Amino acid sequence: MKALMCEAYGPIDTLVVKDVPSPLPGPRQLLIEVRAAAVNFPDALMVQGLYQVKPPLPFTPGAEISGIVKAVGSEVKHYQPGDRVIALTSTGGFAEECLADMARVMPLAAGMDFETGAALVLTYGTSLHGLKDCGHLQAGETLVVLGAAGGVGISAIEIGKAMGARVIAAASTDDKLELCKKVGADDTVNYSIENLKDRINELTAGKGADVVYDPVGGPYTEPALRALAWHGRLLVIGFAAGDIPKIPLNLALLKERSIIGVYWGDSTRHDPVGHLANLHQLHEWFAAGTIHPVVSERFPLAEAKDAIAKIANRQVKGKIVVLPNS
Repeated sequence: MKALMCEAYGPIDTLVVKDVPSPLPGPRQLLIEVRAAAVNFPDALMVQGLYQVKPPLPFTPGAEISGIVKAVGSEVKHYQPGDRVIALTSTGGFAEECLADMARVMPLAAGMDFETGAALVLTYGTSLHGLKDCGHLQAGETLVVLGAAGGVGISAIEIGKAMGARVIAAASTDDKLELCKKVGADDTVNYSIENLKDRINELTAGKGADVVYDPVGGPYTEPALRALAWHGRLLVIGFAAGDIPKIPLNLALLKERSIIGVYWGDSTRHDPVGHLANLHQLHEWFAAGTIHPVVSERFPLAEAKDAIAKIANRQVKGKIVVLPNS
């Protein structure tokens, strides 16, 4: 089979597609023919050796796939060859075939295509866990989403609206903000030309935001934190801007604000029951048409490194997917 290989941590353009042996499933694993694999920001960090998890070399990046089961291990009881599934894999996704642990596999929902399935769980799971379990977002509150046109940003807008919040989308260009409006944002901030803190305060009549969802970091975190209301919550999702901000802690003391880390991957292991409940909620919202991932671009496996570079350079609206068999 063909797979995108990272043979040494370093620049994204050193990734290569190679012929490698098909993997064999262990007792609790499934072998999946990959029909779609979503590209996520951690993929770009991982191949450069910048992520908190460093897989042993060589490895194939790609953590979120959908496809058809080809073979199952001896202890797998609920899946069989031919089943259409979604899987979270940590690595291995940008390949024609991929192994997945049975505990991290779920059926592809009725009416869901492979591209949507691959683009759903990681981003929407992160946003639902962050907004509900960590941020305790309430109906009627104001949510500000930074990096709002990216995959996690779009999911946060849709989930925020589903939870009854007023959503302010913040992004770097007007065309990105147009997409945010299409998926439900009530108001927008172009933080490349507008003062983020002042604009949030203007849109909230001076009260400030109740929750900020921040997958960007860099120069945007502190002004967003300063624009939080009394008992406001800043959700730390990631650092797509590249820099981890250093925050003066007096900003948390003022107005009794909270800075809350969101680590969805580990949360699924610490609270598997809550994770399952969130997955059921996402499937219900999808079936009702309340949420729907925006897949903006599709890449063949031969161009997978270009897809990873694009997300690293913050040039993506919605989600992009790799189609290994196209």
